[in-house]
Amino acid sequence: MEREIIVKKRDAVATRAAILAAARQRFLRESYGSVGLRDIAGDAKVDVALISRYFGGKEGLFREVVADEEKPKIFFEPKSIDELPGFLAQLVVDDADEDLEKRMEMFIIMLRSASSPQAGAIIREFVHRDVLAPLTELIGGEQGELRANMLLAILMGVGVLRSIMMVDGFADEEDEEAVIAECAERFRSLFAAALTC
Repeated sequence: MEREIIVKKRDAVATRAAILAAARQRFLRESYGSVGLRDIAGDAKVDVALISRYFGGKEGLFREVVADEEKPKIFFEPKSIDELPGFLAQLVVDDADEDLEKRMEMFIIMLRSASSPQAGAIIREFVHRDVLAPLTELIGGEQGELRANMLLAILMGVGVLRSIMMVDGFADEEDEEAVIAECAERFRSLFAAALTC
């Protein structure tokens, strides 16, 4: 009897993962409004009713897709405003290819679906809770929210240049470490300047 329960749990975990993977690929290629639950279920090779069982429907599934499970609290890491420019600069230059690719895929998913009232509300909630709120709290002061928004705009712009437009400038094969260190210092200065505006 116990063995059957374990097998069912394993199947449930695998099924849930297959649905999430299929949904991520669909939302990466199509907007929230264009994606149907039957399409996702077909891609995952599961019954469409399982999406409602595991995620409560399309909104719950989209919420799971945009949630950052690996680094959900990354913007809570800097402990003082003095650390913030260096932290953000290192985030830009140390971004491993896989991390950068995942973040840019998430950016594309959000961009494609931001005009949907349902998806847009979910996206705003996540961006506010996981990025803007911790940055605003750390920055503090009367213009904290504005400055947090400016920092996010810079981060997103750099990410788009690096991943989508393939403009990097960090790869000098002869002296890669020196180029990365110089870029980190320039980004640190840029983020520090954004905090003083």
